[in-house]
Amino acid sequence: MENILAPSILAADFKELGQAIKTIEENGAEYLHYDVMDGIFVPSISFGMPVLSSIRSCTNQVMDVHLMITEPIRYIKEFKEAGADLITIHLEACEDVAATIKAIREAGLKVGLSIKPATEAEAIRPYLDQIDMILVMSVEPGFGGQKFIPESLDKIRALRAMVEEAGVDVDIEVDGGIYQANVKEVLDAGANIIVSGSGVFKGDIAKNTREFMEILNSHE
Repeated sequence: MENILAPSILAADFKELGQAIKTIEENGAEYLHYDVMDGIFVPSISFGMPVLSSIRSCTNQVMDVHLMITEPIRYIKEFKEAGADLITIHLEACEDVAATIKAIREAGLKVGLSIKPATEAEAIRPYLDQIDMILVMSVEPGFGGQKFIPESLDKIRALRAMVEEAGVDVDIEVDGGIYQANVKEVLDAGANIIVSGSGVFKGDIAKNTREFMEILNSHE
């Protein structure tokens, strides 16, 4: 399974966003992680469809859209039209998880299902054959720059074992508090898509991306 870097633009300097996206793409980041927050499911508010539409034309990266919003089924069509390739919803934010997954699939997009730190890995099991990716939040969703929750490693291991037992082709993405210093243990636990915001966009973006890619590409 390929290891992929998905830099989160939540940590980017928006006055330099176009150049920053170009830099991470040129240095090996295949995904662009796009966090949408509504001020209800999580306390913060970020950005929505207009920003996604604006940046879609400046990159060939996979637009990895993470909807931290209540009842995301309301906006699947709009995010598809704005340029999403993959939409991740939160299990905890949907009244009908299966219906929301179906709506994303019917829109022709890949489906991710995310769980917050307090949600057990087992909650994912009923949906394993309906999704393309699991997103493990290794911090409380809603704010960048938090410390990685160590117990997340056990959850990643449990989910990787669950995926292998089920015989499904499902990626495991991890988001929150990941830097070059701790990414190897996240990969060792079974993740293969790594989200990092501050670890990529704070400081030398090209150097940070290359350092992540070197670790991801050398990991077996």
